[in-house]
Amino acid sequence: MLKLQGLHTFYGNIEALKGLDLTVEEGEIIALLGANGAGKTTTLNSISGLTPPRRGRVFFDGGEITGRSPESLVARGLIEVPEGRRIFPALTVMENLKMGAYLRRDQPGISEDLEYVFNLFPILRARAGQSGGTLSGGEQQMLAISRALMGRPRMLLLDEPSLGLAPLIIRNIFDIIRQINMERGTTVLLVEQNANLALKVAHRAYILTTGLITLSGSAADLMADEGVRRAYLGG
Repeated sequence: MLKLQGLHTFYGNIEALKGLDLTVEEGEIIALLGANGAGKTTTLNSISGLTPPRRGRVFFDGGEITGRSPESLVARGLIEVPEGRRIFPALTVMENLKMGAYLRRDQPGISEDLEYVFNLFPILRARAGQSGGTLSGGEQQMLAISRALMGRPRMLLLDEPSLGLAPLIIRNIFDIIRQINMERGTTVLLVEQNANLALKVAHRAYILTTGLITLSGSAADLMADEGVRRAYLGG
């Protein structure tokens, strides 16, 4: 479903991705792990069009999307939930959710998806008329994920969904990620510092080190790998 081929992405003269190759099959949850500065967020932004690669190619759903605008990729069902949530703080929860569906014209489907996200995150129904900026960090993360779901994504790019959240909220968020994948078949590429949780929810994972993939395999195999356990799992 997604294929990255020899991506080289720069910030000025600094090369953040150094020929990165990666594949994601339809229906998978893939975890992208690595230390701070390894290039994880850059990878997502290179896919979503926010930071286009200088060299290399990105393919999605059988077609090349290298350098396409983020808006055109949203229309194709490739949607990113960025690090830090980035909801619209002055808009209400309901207005934020409707912004997620701004490219859609199928009102019955929009209403159906609105009910779906309210069932996933009941607190958002209770907060529907409240401005996004007054929500807690966990509620804002729920809103950011729900706003993305309102676009009917075929693939979700999730950047650090657990960042700054309490453990109970984090477990809830990861349960929802698994539920979205199982119920809707939504493909997920997950960037996450909490490697233990990421590997528990993922089918496969890649380890990124200074802009290159240095290890990949099934989540179970990587959890059992002694080097991975020492570096990322506290073992």
